Amino acid sequence: MIRLDIFSDPICPWCYIGKAFLDRALESRPNHPFAIAWHPFQLNPDMPATGMDRRTYLERKFGGKQQAVEVYGRIERAAQDAGVEIDFAAIQRTPNTMNAQRLIHWAGLEGRQAALVSTLFRAYFRDGQDIGNTDTLITLAQSAGMDPAATERLLATDADRADLIARDTDSRQKGLSGVPAFLVAQQYVMSGAQPVATWQQVIDELAAPTPDGSGPVM
Repeated sequence: MIRLDIFSDPICPWCYIGKAFLDRALESRPNHPFAIAWHPFQLNPDMPATGMDRRTYLERKFGGKQQAVEVYGRIERAAQDAGVEIDFAAIQRTPNTMNAQRLIHWAGLEGRQAALVSTLFRAYFRDGQDIGNTDTLITLAQSAGMDPAATERLLATDADRADLIARDTDSRQKGLSGVPAFLVAQQYVMSGAQPVATWQQVIDELAAPTPDGSGPVM
């Protein structure tokens, strides 16, 4: 197996779109070699713990309503190409995602990361749920097969918070400035929402024999 490390934030629309493209490529190559792990990167590490009104956030981030409309118009077109449903009108708050990142980490320990990441993306972008809210996260964790009581106990503590912040900081210090970012075999970085054809090409090249016929390229 070849490691595919994905750096992502569950409120990043390009991460959602990038995952959809990757999923389609993996479905078309069922014998792909990837062992996938998701890693934390907060788009807004200084976001208040309770989040922020989304309209206020967007206008501050993009310098006004019109600029935000233009940016998100491009995102909506890309989402349609990826076949994912995004309802920006349903999103009322931009959350602090540290607890969601902690949940993704714990899901990885249980082998449920893929299910939880998909659940978080759908909850936020399709249903407009506040994934910074503790009760919401407990419900989403349960729907992804995690124990709700254990999730509630962990979220009531600071378990793994410092570790995830350190991992986020480390990735920035190593040059990561945005997500999604994909690290293939701990060597090759692919940035942004890569199209299906690109992932198919990568998978096919990884599966191709070396010139001496001894095995895959990696």
